[in-house]
Amino acid sequence: MPTERWKWIITGGVQGVGFRPFVYKAALEARVSGLVLNTPEGVLIEVQGTRDRLDAFEARFNANVPPLARIVTWERESVAPHPDEEGFSILKSTGGAGHQVLISPDVATCDDCIADLRDPANRRHRYAFTNCTNCGPRYTITRSIPYDRATTSMACFPLCPDCLAEYENPLDRRFHAQPNACPVCGPRLWLTDREGRTMSENDAAIRGVTELLQAGRIAAMKGLGGFHLACDARNREAVALLRARKNRRDKPLAIMVRDLEAARAVCELSECETRLLTGRERPIVLARRRKGAGLAPGLSPDTDYLGVMLPYTPLHHVLFDELSSLAAPAALVMTSGNMSSEPICLGNREALRRLGAIADAFLLHDRDILIRCDDSVVRAVGDAPQFIRRARGFTPAPVDLAQDGPVVLGTGPLLKNTLCLTKGRQAFVSQHIGDLENLEAYGFFQEIAAHLADILQVRPTAVIHDLHPDFMSTEFARTSGLPCLPLQHHYAHIHAVLAENRHVGPAIGLALDGTGLGDDGTVWGGEALLVDTRELRHVRLGRFSQVMLPGGDAAAREPWRLARAFLHALGIEADGGKPWPWLAEHAAADRVVGQMLDRRLNSPLSSSCGRLFDAVAAMLGVCDRISYEGQAAIRLEAIQDKSEKDGYTCPIIEHDGLVELDTLKLFAQVHAQWRDGEPSARISRRFHLGLMDGLAGLCVRLAGQCGCSTVALSGGVMQNLTLAAALPGLLEREGLTVLAHLALPPNDACISLGQAAYGRLALQQ
Repeated sequence: MPTERWKWIITGGVQGVGFRPFVYKAALEARVSGLVLNTPEGVLIEVQGTRDRLDAFEARFNANVPPLARIVTWERESVAPHPDEEGFSILKSTGGAGHQVLISPDVATCDDCIADLRDPANRRHRYAFTNCTNCGPRYTITRSIPYDRATTSMACFPLCPDCLAEYENPLDRRFHAQPNACPVCGPRLWLTDREGRTMSENDAAIRGVTELLQAGRIAAMKGLGGFHLACDARNREAVALLRARKNRRDKPLAIMVRDLEAARAVCELSECETRLLTGRERPIVLARRRKGAGLAPGLSPDTDYLGVMLPYTPLHHVLFDELSSLAAPAALVMTSGNMSSEPICLGNREALRRLGAIADAFLLHDRDILIRCDDSVVRAVGDAPQFIRRARGFTPAPVDLAQDGPVVLGTGPLLKNTLCLTKGRQAFVSQHIGDLENLEAYGFFQEIAAHLADILQVRPTAVIHDLHPDFMSTEFARTSGLPCLPLQHHYAHIHAVLAENRHVGPAIGLALDGTGLGDDGTVWGGEALLVDTRELRHVRLGRFSQVMLPGGDAAAREPWRLARAFLHALGIEADGGKPWPWLAEHAAADRVVGQMLDRRLNSPLSSSCGRLFDAVAAMLGVCDRISYEGQAAIRLEAIQDKSEKDGYTCPIIEHDGLVELDTLKLFAQVHAQWRDGEPSARISRRFHLGLMDGLAGLCVRLAGQCGCSTVALSGGVMQNLTLAAALPGLLEREGLTVLAHLALPPNDACISLGQAAYGRLALQQ
């Protein structure tokens, strides 16, 4: 049988995931010669042998691809054999421009490495930086491609002889594991006080921090993509102290527990939630809290859902092993190491400076974090995940697009900002950056804009930004020196859903969120839009009833203003003998707001769905002032009486040439039943049911009007679990095809993808 030689180029997430040793082993088993190396084009493989041996190699390849690998393209061609070649070689990586290689996301510690650090006879026993090619840091320690040790923050840790032998052995699971280290040659831990004075090191530092946590103290701990602030999740006083110091009055705090058994002791977990919790990404999972689990009541005061996650670094495992040995609390608060609205802390000196007023002690290490990356947050909607925040474990994995296109940059919105850079048929959405309302967050935004371009080795041909002229992301676009394209906020939402689903053609989009500047100068947020990606056509078909926002942005912070605006729009100017819930605290301000509404002073018109939820919550006395975005809607959803089966009516009318969902009529029913003394739980449920019925009716009407049966759902209101779980089913029962977000949150974190998807289409047309 004649000798043949095959050449493969494989692109995707195939570097730093054990791909070359996997190929090497397959070659040895199939008894073929050849070579493998990382190149700018991807992993290059050449294999030589008889056809039966080449077929055996390909079969082994297909059956045993490494778990962290993500193959995007795979090209094979026949080339001339090398007659004198002997054996199979792994060659040194080559660099260069125009690469087709992806950096892997950071991955939770694998079972083999956990076994190593728990084995007293292993040289990595209790070593907090244990990893291999199947786990450990990737994105957060990488400066550039190719992903080799010299281009990571491990470059300053020369390998000891034992680690070097593992690193150079193709049959070892630590072969070319770039963060490979041990206590002899790798990073170290130490514990300091607020002034940075060292208190203990390495294993003693672990013991020291557990003793502090047991004593009700707060620790700042350097992790994978930044710092956590930690305290005993069962200690009411410690949780209250952390909230006070961090200026986080009500927003939920996530916890970490040792293992799945511990998670089940504090939360009710579905099969989907269990899969999410134990997956290699290890996100924070929102799950229903068990009553009587012994946790501090202040962890999630507004909802029955609790954010819980499992350990994902060796340091976490060693920490919980130590806590377990001391019979200490089995749950720790693990919240982002920052002050509210600021980016997560990255470096040791930065953390000591920024977190010194919060933490009593600092658990530090000397492996530099190059890229900030907060924890991801997901929830289960039925049997499918829904992202709330996409970051560690998932970025920088790309979103696959329907077709190729030019390189563009989407700069995202003001709140929940992300960036998106496209390359070929892929869109690279950054990790959660946050709210661009201070210079620290804007600095983070600029860091990631530069880093994405560097690691992808591309430069955008255009920048797409929001219509709002005052957003820092808009200013970034305008000063970039590149052609700029504006896109209205809610059209960007729908473009994002369509891009994720690779939908080409027309769709009716429901964009349901808080606020976004509309192209007519009013504030949008409850919109029915026609978006056609084939003809690049945008048409506003419908909206919610418009009401004024007295005080503009102040109305979003004080929901009672919105209830007052809805009442004003209904012609109700007095409480009719039953005092409105907010009058006890805001009577004087209520009189001023009434005058603003009468005179239309600083009260822009809005069709926002999110502001409707705020108004209902305030009308029922559930929330008159918020301390974090979405708080009023979260409380309103939480109080629903699920036994209630009948919803309010939500008529569909025509107004200003648009099909309008009469949400004023919906609110009027809420007010009437509140006035009559109906329980708030029943009113809340009827409101949710009525709104969903109205939305379904609106989509059916518009589908008939447009001849389009595809509906795309987006916007922060789609994080309402009631709507997310039930609305798609209502639409599908009407014969409509529903598209929802698959890889990104429905909130404003998806905006940058929608901008980028639109920008590519606009440039091509």
